[in-house]
Amino acid sequence: MEKLTTDGIIAVYYYVALFSTIFYIIKMSIFAVFGGDAEVHTDFNSSFETDESFDFLSIQSILAFLMGFGWMGLSCLKVWGLRTLYSVIISVLFGLLLMFLSSYLMYCVKKLNKKVTKDLSNAVGKVGKAYTNFEPNSEGRIEIDINRQLSIEDALNATDNPIKAFDAVKVLKYENNKLYIEKE
Repeated sequence: MEKLTTDGIIAVYYYVALFSTIFYIIKMSIFAVFGGDAEVHTDFNSSFETDESFDFLSIQSILAFLMGFGWMGLSCLKVWGLRTLYSVIISVLFGLLLMFLSSYLMYCVKKLNKKVTKDLSNAVGKVGKAYTNFEPNSEGRIEIDINRQLSIEDALNATDNPIKAFDAVKVLKYENNKLYIEKE
């Protein structure tokens, strides 16, 4: 059995880096053009539950690992002149860092698509501002912070006084999918 020379190790790093970079670019292009998830999903039962949106072992994160491993290993040997053992340790650690960063970034991107449902009953007692003019006992729209999310909602003036746009209003109650307000 032949011993692997430094030139052989450099070739391994080079080909791993080159091919994983090409596949990573193809994968990201597919993601950019078609959007969403370009992963292969399997259907099997497991005895533990995880957050599906954080895929540490995805095709993309494995490609990021291989890309980081290859380019860092090549840099350690050719640019910095480190020994083979040190280059392997550093390249594995750098590959793991890129793997984690890639997974975390995709987790953040997927989180942007998260559909937020808000419970309008949490608006009761809060102060917002009229978005439109309200005649006495009429409907309009208000701008209010519900669960740390600013939103514009339909509301009903529950008083006999008109409310002008941009006046401060207080939500009295939530009933029949309507917010009942009064001037603050």
